[in-house]
Amino acid sequence: MGDHTTPERAPEVWGKVPPRNRNFTGRGELLAQIRRGIGEVTAVVPLPQALHGLGGVGKTQLAIEYCWRYRGDYDVVWWITADQKALVPPALAALAPRLGVAHADTVGVDESAEAVREALERGDPYNRWLLVFDNADQPESVKGYIPANGHVLITSRNTRWDTAAETVSVNVFAREESVEFLTKRLPRIAPRDADRVADALGDLPLALEQASLLMAQTAISVEDYLDQLGENTRELLALGRPTEYPTSMTAAWRLSVTHLEARRPEAIDILRCCAFFGPEPIPRDVFRPGRGALPPRLGELLSSPIELSKSIGELNRFALARIDSDSRTLQVHRLIQALLRDDLEPEEQARTRHVVHRLLANGAPHDPDDDTTWPRWAELVGHLRPSLVADCEDDAVRGFAIRVIRYLYRRGDYRTAREIAEELLEKWTENSGPGDPDVLKVRRHLGNVLWQLGEYDASYTLNERTLALMRETLGAEDEETLGVFNTFGANLRARGEFTKAAEGDTASRELHEKVFGRDDPRTLRVIGNLALDYALTSDYPAARKAHEHAYLEQTSGAGGASRWDILNTMTGLARVVRLCGDFSDACDIGAEAYDYGRIELSPDHPLTLKAGKDLSIALRMAGRLGEARELAELTHSRLRTLFGPRNPDTLAAAVNLANALRRLGELEEAFRMTRDTVPRYAEIYGPGHPYTLGCRLNLALLYRLRDRPDEALAVNEEVREALHAGLGPHHDYTLSCTINLASDLAALGDHAAAERRGREVVRDLPRHFDEDHYITFSATHNLVLDLRALGREEEAGRLDAAMRARLHRDQRTSDHRREILERGRANMDFDPPPL
Repeated sequence: MGDHTTPERAPEVWGKVPPRNRNFTGRGELLAQIRRGIGEVTAVVPLPQALHGLGGVGKTQLAIEYCWRYRGDYDVVWWITADQKALVPPALAALAPRLGVAHADTVGVDESAEAVREALERGDPYNRWLLVFDNADQPESVKGYIPANGHVLITSRNTRWDTAAETVSVNVFAREESVEFLTKRLPRIAPRDADRVADALGDLPLALEQASLLMAQTAISVEDYLDQLGENTRELLALGRPTEYPTSMTAAWRLSVTHLEARRPEAIDILRCCAFFGPEPIPRDVFRPGRGALPPRLGELLSSPIELSKSIGELNRFALARIDSDSRTLQVHRLIQALLRDDLEPEEQARTRHVVHRLLANGAPHDPDDDTTWPRWAELVGHLRPSLVADCEDDAVRGFAIRVIRYLYRRGDYRTAREIAEELLEKWTENSGPGDPDVLKVRRHLGNVLWQLGEYDASYTLNERTLALMRETLGAEDEETLGVFNTFGANLRARGEFTKAAEGDTASRELHEKVFGRDDPRTLRVIGNLALDYALTSDYPAARKAHEHAYLEQTSGAGGASRWDILNTMTGLARVVRLCGDFSDACDIGAEAYDYGRIELSPDHPLTLKAGKDLSIALRMAGRLGEARELAELTHSRLRTLFGPRNPDTLAAAVNLANALRRLGELEEAFRMTRDTVPRYAEIYGPGHPYTLGCRLNLALLYRLRDRPDEALAVNEEVREALHAGLGPHHDYTLSCTINLASDLAALGDHAAAERRGREVVRDLPRHFDEDHYITFSATHNLVLDLRALGREEEAGRLDAAMRARLHRDQRTSDHRREILERGRANMDFDPPPL
């Protein structure tokens, strides 16, 4: 790259870089130093002795100038505010649409941010890029988000970056830079007077900025300014209380505030409020009357849009706030914020902080589930913790904080949602007690977040206690109670307690119908959960009926169901049609669901990929192995990219791909994948969970097909015993394992034992499956083979003739059953359904 300062062209992607400072002065050697070292991660930090790291030396301005000066050498320049760890992932994820990777709206913030990092690291589609992490004071907060193979610029007050990055230390201005700075802004000032002002302010760029604007706005002479500065310095020293801030900066700030108060006193109220927001840009629209009492002067100002605009303009003119008209935000430097707070007595600090809490609550959208409001939420969430909302006991403010958790949950930023929820839970429980309604609401959302993070035991323990507290405090029919009741069914399914989950969801459905009505979207979601329960307890006809009912109501146009709900139900219906043995119909419905997801949501939406994974299973069962494999590879690859290798959805896709490879005869690769998957299932669900046992069933099948029937038998005997104890002898999973166990015995030459096991299965199957179901057909066919091996041809012939006659009676699965008859023993495999 050249070292030119005039760009040849603008970057393809230019995001969130602050406006260029037209009066940027000096710093030539620092810019050259950054340029020389930018091939590595470069941190711009203050000199250890400069301002004790408090800021004001111009680190951010230096980074802004670098972006603008060298923008022609990059395809992507992206600015990330990094002073709070929670702000980094969404800021990085916002780049996803420009790189063609998964959006945060579809896969969650963390996964989208990781996809962006990986795309930049690969150089796909751009290999000339610059990321700026501004105010990254804790190296730990951004290290995991820094890609390799590009340019990264970091500004920080923390000199610890020198152990992790190439550092450029920034001091105050050199005196000649200070004089140049002032003469640019004050054309009539004499160089000698500029030198005196710079000396009085210690060459601090932020203080010089305030001084020049104050002198320009008020026409105050240099002598008067220096006199007033001296008076303020003596006043500050006379206060007798220690301060961490440079005296010259504090005095200059006091002068600006004094003149602002004389010119427009009501603007001081806005400025003081800004001190208790976070240092990020503050949405202009939070300054409105809203609900709840405000101080009289502030309330009157917020009721007058014209006067409010004038006051905010004055803050900008006196360099007390930066106004961005494009984003409609204002921002106050963190050093000025600290000085403003320090200037107030504790009681006044508390009052002003509470005003900010009310402004945040009034400025927040009502429904965080409405994705059109998410940009507004993104602007507010960074101010929640710096403003100490957790300490507030106002009902409206607490409601705002709870909605922030919900927003983060819906966006997929589960880690930040968890941090905030745990902080609120601790403080609110201490202040209001465990039975407080707001405490219970936070517990509900935290339980959901823990579930999404895969911490099933923690979610179960929390939700169990929350449900008991809500029933006692709010009542069994309260909307919050019903919400936890619905989630608790998922907790039970994750523990493998399928029957208990079905019982609970049945009771939940009755309560939902009573409170909300039969066709309310909340009730239909419970019906969808109940359909999962039916399928997990081998009652596939009931599951099919429930999914059909939910789908018809959701697509009637009268219930207000979301596209998310509709796709979820369509996929569930296609799955249960497959489990009922109707593979051709399952392929048709599944293809429709997959197309719906790709069109209405996106090709990489998690629900779309899960619909594709289920369609792949149906294609495999229908004998369309080439299509099944192609779709299995696609969905597994994308889910792994989005969620990582240990996510339950990724693991389910891996199971499907391994099963497809096995059907195609690629036994070694199928075995490798299955062997890797089993311990991961055990980590997530536990060694005795039916899903872990089902994966071991797949592993045992591959042992036998790879000519190791003794190992297959040992695994299947252990798995069958565990399934028998946990789910009972007549469950689908138990019967499938017994079918495979009989095949293990046959492979070892013990056809008598295989025949006994096979006859046992055929006897028990009618409890759940009719004679035309593929499981019944498979078990009967294997029994015929064992009877013939034992020389019992008459009985074998009778059973075989009956099966072949049924091929002509029902064409739904005749191709699959004919394939079973032609290829030898039928094998049962396992694909974990969703919970």
